[in-house]
Amino acid sequence: MANISKASVRKIINNSSDIMITEKALEAISAILEREAKKIASYAVGQAKRHGRKSILKEDVEKYSIKYGD
Repeated sequence: MANISKASVRKIINNSSDIMITEKALEAISAILEREAKKIASYAVGQAKRHGRKSILKEDVEKYSIKYGD
């Protein structure tokens, strides 16, 4: 089960369009977002550890975006 809810995905879509979305499409987007979030989190954890920190900083997340693109 995805941690990124279908309701959240639906809200994002509804904020940018009035187009309808099927449940299967919501599930697919949610799964993709979850995979990407895990990649970002893993990278950010690595950055924090590499710098001897126990906290992830905004910069750790931003470095992922710079390195791998938006």
